[in-house]
Amino acid sequence: MDLSKIHHGVNKRTPKKRVGRGPGSGHGKTSSRGSKGQWASAGAKKPRFTFEGGQMPLFRRIPKRGFSHETWDKKYHVVNVGDLDKAFNDGDTVDADTLKKAGLAKGPADGVRVLGEGALSKKLTVKASHFSKAADEKIKAKGGSTELVALPKKPVRNKMKPKNTEG
Repeated sequence: MDLSKIHHGVNKRTPKKRVGRGPGSGHGKTSSRGSKGQWASAGAKKPRFTFEGGQMPLFRRIPKRGFSHETWDKKYHVVNVGDLDKAFNDGDTVDADTLKKAGLAKGPADGVRVLGEGALSKKLTVKASHFSKAADEKIKAKGGSTELVALPKKPVRNKMKPKNTEG
């Protein structure tokens, strides 16, 4: 086998098809788009995956019922007592900011929930929006303290006052 001829005649990079360069190129006049139709003109967009060829799409044919929890649901960072034991030293104060620095709470959330899985061997002061019964008992058994932090209140918008449209 001659290794110098393995890739002989194989183009690794195929050149770009140059369309609209006259009849001699083989891609002239309609530039390989055919004549008329949806795809013939410039700016024709590929249909979305929901497009059904002009037929009324399924998501518009079916009735809309139900509701969403999105408006009032809260998202919490959930942390176990065992994780606190690994990440913090004896006598530390644990709150949302220190949890983020330790890498135990990532992304936005409304509060922190501390659960009782794992063992605790250090005295910690923990500030969170919720403690499970087991977590509360384990923290207090080691001489630490738990402090409930109230969730931030949603701002109340005066519906009678119009929004400021200047700007």
